[in-house]
Amino acid sequence: MKKRDFLKNISLVALGTPFYGSAVSVCVGEAVEIPIATLASSEDFWLNVRQDYKLKPDYINLESGYYNIIPTPTLEALHQNINKVNYEGSFYMRTVQWDNKERMTEKLGDIIGTTKKNIIITRNATESLDMVIKGMDWKAGDEAVYAIQDYGAMKLMFAQVAERFGVVNKEVSVPNHPKSDEEIVAVYENAITDKTKLLMVCHMVNITGQILPIKKICQMAHSKGVKVMVDGAHCIGHFEFDISDLECDFYGSSLHKWLAVPLGTGLLYVADDHIDILWPIFAEAKREPGDISRLNHTGTIPVYHDLTIENAIDYYNLLGGARKEARLRYLQEYWTSKVRGEAGIRINTPKESHRDCGIANVGIEGMEPADLAKKLLDEYQIFTVAIKYANVHGCRITPNVFTTTEELDVFVKALKEMAA
Repeated sequence: MKKRDFLKNISLVALGTPFYGSAVSVCVGEAVEIPIATLASSEDFWLNVRQDYKLKPDYINLESGYYNIIPTPTLEALHQNINKVNYEGSFYMRTVQWDNKERMTEKLGDIIGTTKKNIIITRNATESLDMVIKGMDWKAGDEAVYAIQDYGAMKLMFAQVAERFGVVNKEVSVPNHPKSDEEIVAVYENAITDKTKLLMVCHMVNITGQILPIKKICQMAHSKGVKVMVDGAHCIGHFEFDISDLECDFYGSSLHKWLAVPLGTGLLYVADDHIDILWPIFAEAKREPGDISRLNHTGTIPVYHDLTIENAIDYYNLLGGARKEARLRYLQEYWTSKVRGEAGIRINTPKESHRDCGIANVGIEGMEPADLAKKLLDEYQIFTVAIKYANVHGCRITPNVFTTTEELDVFVKALKEMAA
């Protein structure tokens, strides 16, 4: 996009959103003509972006994976939306609530390359994926396949359908450092039988940050008549992708992670052929065939969170998805490159750039992950999260666009001192 056109678009966005005067709206126009790879390492640009965040000074925050801090312009929009809904009360709820929600799903569809007819807004990835697991028409003896590295909440739902319906669950293990895509595909393929009904796979493994070859896994599974449900909790707003390219049947994500939408906001994508086969969690009146709203009867919810999806997307688009992805990958590779191969330090995330982005996992030999996380916080004022299950023992490190390389240097120094 030419600089003049970009600045024109910024002015149009600013008419409807509180971005005027925000750090991003000021600095991003000057960055339009700078190559993305160059901008990823430009500390001056990202220090400007950092000004849009109110950060607690007590520690260096390297745990953006659970919940992304909302930038100030989006936070201000949330406050405005709360005031609007509260001001209009039941009038808002009985008139424009559903039209606004439909507009939000349309904007989400634009982000991930699909249409509003295939999306519902949920509270998080757990609700989205559990809706699929619980909503399938299971029969005794049906089989499901997933990895031991998958998120615990979904594994608990699989355990429930096993107990309730007689489903057989088969667990596989994803290698931390695969030699090829084919090795990963084979892990799942070897677990499939003629009784397999559903395969769950992470787009990005939440405990290591590894990105899996979803399209190849889906094509393999579909060739055997198996549906694929993708856990994309950490993907939307983190790195760019087109969901139609993945060829998956179901996709769930948490928007309060990398898209930086207010807490309690998620997404479920369902391919056309499967909208009518799922039982909704909450009973709904009859709908026309293919109407995904049949899955979205949740009762009264904080609708101002839904409204703020639009503001978060506008901010994300203003910053630029490609710029954000490049910066997050740069930050991860900045610190991991300084400690890979160091004695006593173990990186649990692949080195290849196409297999990861902003998230990585690191451990210290002979040190429990919980002890590592505690020492990082107590002695170095670095906040992160300990991971100890499956074949992953370490701390998950999730920088954000507000993270500086200076902060990561402090982290690298801490790792080297502890390893020594």
